[in-house]
Amino acid sequence: MYTKPEEFAKTGVDFALFFANTAFDGVERLALLNLAAARSIFEVTLSNITTLLGAKDIQSFVALQQELAKPSLDKGMEYSRNVIAITTETKDKIAKEVESKVAETHAKVSGLVEKALESAPAGSEVAVAAVKTAIKTANEAYEGLNKAAKQAAEVAEASVAAATSATMKAANVVAAPKAGKKAA
Repeated sequence: MYTKPEEFAKTGVDFALFFANTAFDGVERLALLNLAAARSIFEVTLSNITTLLGAKDIQSFVALQQELAKPSLDKGMEYSRNVIAITTETKDKIAKEVESKVAETHAKVSGLVEKALESAPAGSEVAVAAVKTAIKTANEAYEGLNKAAKQAAEVAEASVAAATSATMKAANVVAAPKAGKKAA
């Protein structure tokens, strides 16, 4: 398996195009989500103001505010989930392609190195062993970094999920006593 330098360059350009297209797709999806959220916020705000202006007294005004807060919080949480989903999907798509390209490039480079080492002159066994050890060490370092990056991403995603859950629970706790006071 002999690889020409042009093939390495083409692979690099292809990956750069893939990365750019994937990143632009993610940005486009986030922009559309933001536009939809802005429109929704504007419409809901106008509706809420109209509703609040219809309050007859302070108590009904406060009660209306409490009723209107829960749907807004729910929409905010849904927006956050959508942002997380888009960014996670984009990250996963890029990570999968990076892993694929690294494995492919590793195979090509290993083939080139093996071919070069086969034609090494007699007495260069120590140098050949050193090159093979260096390649093995580099591969192990890459695998360790890749594993650490995946673990960090998993921890971050779990933290976001926990924060989202805690926020929703807190919102329900705040809404429940207020609803209880209203009924009393």
